[in-house]
Amino acid sequence: MQEASFLGLLKAIMWMMAFYYIFKFLAKIFLPVLVKKAVEKAGENFQRQQQYSQDTSWQKTRTSQDEIIIDTANVKNPRETKKVGDYVDYEEID
Repeated sequence: MQEASFLGLLKAIMWMMAFYYIFKFLAKIFLPVLVKKAVEKAGENFQRQQQYSQDTSWQKTRTSQDEIIIDTANVKNPRETKKVGDYVDYEEID
């Protein structure tokens, strides 16, 4: 059976501190690069989705030089509000 020693504790604390500072140093170097790449990729995905949305909702077909036909079949119709019931005002009876 091994006993815990004071020097072993100090070595463990020193290794933890060294790992912490090395990780902190490397994070300062590489984290901004990784975040920049992630933001650029998210922006590209957003632009691609916007372009796809515009292309599917407003398809323009050119039949001649003066005539443009716009297909609005994919445009959502406004929902109708349904009347569910009548309002009943209750009075409290003593």
